[in-house]
Amino acid sequence: MKWTSEATSAALFAGADAPLFGRRERRPWGARLPVVVVTGFLGSGKTTLIRALLDRPEGANTALVVNEFGEIGIDQALLRASSDATVLIGNGCLCCNVRSDIEETLRGLFIDRAKGAVPSFARVVVETSGLADPAPILQTFATDRALGGEFHLQAMVAVVDALNGAANLERMEEARRQVAVADRIVLSKTDLAERGAVEDLAASLRALSAAPLREAALGAVEPQFLLDDGIIVRPELPQGGHRHTHGIESFVLLFDKPMPWPAFAQAMGVLANLRGPDLLRAKGLVAIEGAKGPVVVHYVQHVAHNPVELLAWPDEDRRSRLVFVTRGIPREAVEAVFDAIGGIASLHSQ
Repeated sequence: MKWTSEATSAALFAGADAPLFGRRERRPWGARLPVVVVTGFLGSGKTTLIRALLDRPEGANTALVVNEFGEIGIDQALLRASSDATVLIGNGCLCCNVRSDIEETLRGLFIDRAKGAVPSFARVVVETSGLADPAPILQTFATDRALGGEFHLQAMVAVVDALNGAANLERMEEARRQVAVADRIVLSKTDLAERGAVEDLAASLRALSAAPLREAALGAVEPQFLLDDGIIVRPELPQGGHRHTHGIESFVLLFDKPMPWPAFAQAMGVLANLRGPDLLRAKGLVAIEGAKGPVVVHYVQHVAHNPVELLAWPDEDRRSRLVFVTRGIPREAVEAVFDAIGGIASLHSQ
């Protein structure tokens, strides 16, 4: 598989003063509508969390897409009263159906919004089936250019319930993947479980994922935890990495110096070409030579989202920070790839 970069290709035809990655943005998605995907295993409390969000003023003007596994859309019926624009996607999970389902649904919502057929909305929340593998959903926003022109995946939120979460993580691959690739984790039903069990589960979740975690109070969390524009990639996350007993590992790489874009893209290309199915997710802020602001990057298995340069760094730390979620790829191997390609690039510049 050939790895290509639209940003690199575009630079060949840009003027000398043109930004390498196109127009710099205040936010990674510019004017596009944000999409929040809420995932979590069966019975984790996704519907309760979303209903609590929609009942708050911060959740107003939200379109809702519900995907259920079954013949009757129960969650849709429970949530319809909370959102003026509610759509049910088929009786199957998004990873099992053709990915065009969510693409067609979001395009249809956008068209209906423009026509006034549905009330104007400021964001979309997608509730997935409890059996959904989130990877195809993540890939959809990277591969569909028309969809990516109107919508941006703002956050993947995984809901884990304190009563059954530990057992689900132990037995079910879907539950582990949902947590591993999440941007934010909500721990639900903590009021129904023993405190010690809640703390043990939280420790297991932190070992599986570097994502921020919040406990839900009666099924709800503060709306901003779900809706914030911020890029959840923080340099103070542990760099040593965490390996789960099932081979899923999460770790953070930091780079002190800016990198040339071709070297960075080539390193990611090598990882994707050789171990794409096991590169579950990689995202972060990268300092690139010639770029004034940080470059937001996002990879899901073989698929790369278009990089976006921001106007400014979110803090005083100017180091590149990359969060990796891998299966069977240790941190040391990823570091070795970057070291090798970086070393070759530095020879070229001498």
